[in-house]
Amino acid sequence: MSDDLIFPQPGAAHELERGQVLSPRFDANGLIACVATHAATGEVLMLAWMNAEALRLTMKTGLAHYFSRSRNALWKKGETSGQVQVVAEIRIDCDQDAVWIKVQPQGDGGACHVGFRSCFYRVIEDGALVERP
Repeated sequence: MSDDLIFPQPGAAHELERGQVLSPRFDANGLIACVATHAATGEVLMLAWMNAEALRLTMKTGLAHYFSRSRNALWKKGETSGQVQVVAEIRIDCDQDAVWIKVQPQGDGGACHVGFRSCFYRVIEDGALVERP
């Protein structure tokens, strides 16, 4: 894969939906939603955002990269926490505006910066949040 990969502009609906060209539809802020699931168990680990550079680096290195909206910066998952995500598969949805990556978590196997395995560790019950790791 080329280091200078530039994604082409999205084409017509039939090209996005059935074509062979990867042309992600980034939003007005240059971001695309990315769901990360555990490759072995299917558990949803996190929802994050990618910009073109994060997607390109994820494809090139096989390690998950994201874009932090709060820090306004590119981020390699696990760079400081040790919770590296090795990518087993990358998928894109039918109209190329969402990415799904299947990952093998490294380190302690967690994904959440709060310390849980999944970022979805709370259940909404009667309007209240209940932790269910």
